[in-house]
Amino acid sequence: MTDNSIRRSQRLNQITHAPHEQLDKAVKANAPFETLASYRRFLSAQYLFQEELKKLYTHPQLVELIADLPDRCRAEQAKADLLDLEAGIPAPVAGAVDGPSLAEALGWLFVSEGSKLGAAFLIKRAVALNLNETFGARHLGEPSGGRAEGWKRFVRIIDDLPFNAEQEREIDRGAVAAFERFNVLLQHAYAPASEAEPA
Repeated sequence: MTDNSIRRSQRLNQITHAPHEQLDKAVKANAPFETLASYRRFLSAQYLFQEELKKLYTHPQLVELIADLPDRCRAEQAKADLLDLEAGIPAPVAGAVDGPSLAEALGWLFVSEGSKLGAAFLIKRAVALNLNETFGARHLGEPSGGRAEGWKRFVRIIDDLPFNAEQEREIDRGAVAAFERFNVLLQHAYAPASEAEPA
């Protein structure tokens, strides 16, 4: 039975606290904003994650719930950033989310959308590398309508959906899996070249 005294979005924040912290530490350890070479690797992980989620952002049932969902996807911006920096488009990495339930997919999207709030701090760091919302750091740019407002609208929809107990477990599972997946992609992006090569 779920605890109805807290909103679904609050619960998702609580249950993802540990994997979120782990990911933050991994990002800091790789120092993506110290050099352009390191940033390219970070950008590669961002692109892979967004590219994997593209099919969720355009899923008809999900778009029915969240009308502006396709516009929220940042895969194309991340790809344009890679092209700006003359970085290769990375090949897909095995293990991408595949055919999740609706609730589980919303857990993944919750993490992706929430990361736009953190991107407000990251783009300030990117400026030191001469990157901005129109060159090299488009995917970190402010979404149309603003970060906070876009997030609030998304959370309102998530919180108001009538879920049963199994769907509550599924959205939780999706959110935790999203953080774990980004961690995998980050490790892949920062692996030595020989390890990152496809087998």
